[in-house]
Amino acid sequence: MCRLFGMTTGGPRVRATFWLLDAPQSMRAQSRRMPDGTGLGWFSLGDEPVRDRAPVAAFENTDFASEARNVVSHTFVSHVRYASTGRVSVHNAHPFDMNDRLFAHNGVVQGLGVLESWLTDVDLALMEGQTDSELVFAYITAEIRRHGDTTAGLIAAIRRITAELPVYSLNILLAEAHRIWALRYPEPNELWVLAPELERRARHLHAGHQPGSLDVTCVDGERHTPAYVIASERMDEDPGWRLLRSGELLVVDGLTATSLYPFEAPARPLTAADLSAAEASSQA
Repeated sequence: MCRLFGMTTGGPRVRATFWLLDAPQSMRAQSRRMPDGTGLGWFSLGDEPVRDRAPVAAFENTDFASEARNVVSHTFVSHVRYASTGRVSVHNAHPFDMNDRLFAHNGVVQGLGVLESWLTDVDLALMEGQTDSELVFAYITAEIRRHGDTTAGLIAAIRRITAELPVYSLNILLAEAHRIWALRYPEPNELWVLAPELERRARHLHAGHQPGSLDVTCVDGERHTPAYVIASERMDEDPGWRLLRSGELLVVDGLTATSLYPFEAPARPLTAADLSAAEASSQA
């Protein structure tokens, strides 16, 4: 299945090289099982979202490796894709960008014609590809605009989707500058979080250090910077990784994290037996 990665320091700009390239289960390593696209998103010095996506695996993508080593940001979103809906193309690679937000998704939502009917021409104009993921993001974006609040809009969108559409999994990363929303819903696919421990001995980003070590140093290298890391699987052997509960929406604002549980069980849950061959293969 597709793999998600998000990281935020809440402010200081860092590199994410360890997680993207060097961790035992780095995004580059995971892409050997997820070959249908790769993407990295971050925020510029002006806090505008920036993306680089390609319809190839991360381990084959020299641009991904270069950016993983050199890009500095306070917030990152990365994704490696195993296609279930939409052809393999750059426009269907995550993360997606709408209204200064980055978005990546892992899972399956059916009833896409119904979902599309909820969107206006303005909403649909934001889309570039043909995936269920981007349709979900477009609807979340519309609800955020309607509610005037990111958390409220995200909750409203997911509540309607899960009340009216068949859902197998809706694991989501949504990022604004300095903030990340992470949702695991419901249980089929895992989503993990590694919270910062300020008292922990600083761990180093660079290869050659102890396995699982992380250095989130500021760009000037003068001090160590804590960060939240969210991923589809534990990326190293750090014992601090925690599996999000089914239905848990983790909101990380700066370095303050809040867990919300605003969702009922899906009204039309899908099992693996309900999925198409392509969908089932992508979720294996």
